[in-house]
Amino acid sequence: MFLKKSKGILGLDIGTSGVKMVELEETKKRYELKNFGSSLLPKETIVNGVLKNSSALVNAITNLTSSLKPKTKYVATSISGHPVIIKKIVTNTMNDDELAESIKFEAEQYIPFDIEEVNIDYQVIGINEANPDQMEVLLVAAKKSLINEYVEVINEAGLEPVIVDIDSFALENAYEFNYPDEKVPVVALIDLGAGVININVVKEGKSTFSRDIFMGGNKLSEEIQKQLAVSEEEAEDLKKGGELEHVDYDHLDKIIHDVSLALAVEIQRSLDLHAASTTEEEVKKIYLTGGASQLPGIKDLIAERVGVSVEFFDSFREIKYNEAQFDPDLIKEIRPIAAVGVGLALRKLEE
Repeated sequence: MFLKKSKGILGLDIGTSGVKMVELEETKKRYELKNFGSSLLPKETIVNGVLKNSSALVNAITNLTSSLKPKTKYVATSISGHPVIIKKIVTNTMNDDELAESIKFEAEQYIPFDIEEVNIDYQVIGINEANPDQMEVLLVAAKKSLINEYVEVINEAGLEPVIVDIDSFALENAYEFNYPDEKVPVVALIDLGAGVININVVKEGKSTFSRDIFMGGNKLSEEIQKQLAVSEEEAEDLKKGGELEHVDYDHLDKIIHDVSLALAVEIQRSLDLHAASTTEEEVKKIYLTGGASQLPGIKDLIAERVGVSVEFFDSFREIKYNEAQFDPDLIKEIRPIAAVGVGLALRKLEE
């Protein structure tokens, strides 16, 4: 984490298929949306969270900054993918100072990287219900090389990175702010992106389970292209509801259903894994966000597979916006893709 005093901060959500920039303004007792923009990335700029084409990412961020002209250059961004490990561990009960001293040793048992190659953070979840002499800790490790690459890209784009977060925790931050009245004790926050699905199970304000699934909306594009023998551009157009001559739309509907079902099954398996790893309450509600959450029928398929209520996440539920600046139809369009960026823009800097 990189910190510097600042009055404002940009949320920069760097995803597999594009970059989203969010700027909020804090007023008395509320936040207001001041800026939002998105820019597509060339294919395979980022693969499973690993940066493959830094110049393309620099260009995308630079173009967004030039277009939006934000008031601040300070940025909070987030990472996910193979270079990030999030794991719930059980350790002997100890105080904060003792845990801080021993966490590196604890981490070495669970992290498949050289401990000197990663940045480590952690959060105490609470006492282990099965054994009160032990406690549960959420351990997070991210490869320093990945963090450094993102920092260098943001600097090269003329901005200053001050916070590097984890995608699923940024989504959790957006949830905590936008749903202060939530009555369900255990919810799953699921961000369905182009190449990665982030799952974060939250109990009473604390993450208890987090997992990345390396598939997403790109799988649908690939299947459309392969099965209907169309170009990559035509597949993307069909995925978004476009029309082409000589396309078998019954076949297209089947492809969409099959891919949506495959994603729903992977989500179900992850939540089954969570249920098997805890004696606490199971997930009772799911909030969906991300571009792939808009695939036809996927919300109902997930509800059917998991057996709990599923709702679309509202990134602006507690955030005001000026209708003269942001058309309500635009807000409706960006709600599914703005959650991580909003969560980042809500981050506070240490004084």
